[in-house]
Amino acid sequence: MDLHAVRRRLEGNEQRLSPYAARTSTSRGRARPEAPSAVRTDYQRDRDRILHTKAFRRLKHKTQVFIAPAQDHYVTRLTHTLEVAQVARTITRALNLNEDLAEAASLGHDIGHGPFGHAGEEALAECLPEGFRHNYQSVRVLDCLEGAGKGLNLTFEVLDAIEKSSKAREDIFAEGWGVPATLEGQVVKTADAIAYVNHDILDAIRAGLIVEEDLPAIARHTLGTNHPERLNSLICDAIEASWDATGAGSNPVIRFSPRVHEAANELREFMFRRVYLYDSTRREAERGKRIVLFLFHHFVANPDGISPGYSLPDDPIDRRAADFVSGMTDRYAIRLAAELGCPEAGGWHV
Repeated sequence: MDLHAVRRRLEGNEQRLSPYAARTSTSRGRARPEAPSAVRTDYQRDRDRILHTKAFRRLKHKTQVFIAPAQDHYVTRLTHTLEVAQVARTITRALNLNEDLAEAASLGHDIGHGPFGHAGEEALAECLPEGFRHNYQSVRVLDCLEGAGKGLNLTFEVLDAIEKSSKAREDIFAEGWGVPATLEGQVVKTADAIAYVNHDILDAIRAGLIVEEDLPAIARHTLGTNHPERLNSLICDAIEASWDATGAGSNPVIRFSPRVHEAANELREFMFRRVYLYDSTRREAERGKRIVLFLFHHFVANPDGISPGYSLPDDPIDRRAADFVSGMTDRYAIRLAAELGCPEAGGWHV
């Protein structure tokens, strides 16, 4: 039997997608040409490669908002990533876009986040002359560091969607890092915002920082008064407002309707003010930031301590130290910093 018939059937199924969908047959391909898989399209293959990385596994102990929480039900980078993938698959399936591409990019979009979430990102940005952004680091991990320093050789479209998945604060669709080359990349960017705003509300309520009634009136009126209602409202509105992407119109772009866009931005800004930048949350984040700075400077001074496989041996020492520290989980960073004598790590039970 010629198993390549399976892949050819799957690629044939892609021809029934929207005329605006990304297809394996029109992909810009990989940096290094490879023989095709017998039973998977290239985007399915990319998804599987990301899923089986060590960096993906480490997401289970990396911060989303609350650092190294003692309780079991707080969101981590891993559970966030799985939620983004599910939201992205729902939207792409409804719009007849390429679900496999959206899933692959979703699974990889946060893989470059360091320990302690955005606090760790801020710390590493201060340490490198070129700065540090988790979306660029995600591409670096997948394209350079994984695969024993050779990278995973992912397709252009997956890497592009990952690189451009991040957002600036001023708007949920702000293009601080460019517009994704595919509609599927736009879906991932939107799904990321839908997922994190909603699950972060649940975590903030769980932590006692807010109650449901604190949320902005426009969000409660427009999106709903509980978690399932808000998720459903945002997902369904994105599908309806983006319907041209199915081929039904000539302006294919992923968006919300104006009213929902306004409500989502109000909700997101509320979360910045009341949760992400709240004093108690920020104090914990600053503590994590100081641990990252301590570890970075330790390994710049002691590069022999950088574990093999987490950096490229010919890179500058500061780049190697940043790659190593950014790959750490919260728990490992805290334990290692405590062993090395960092006062910030003392008394933090993990």
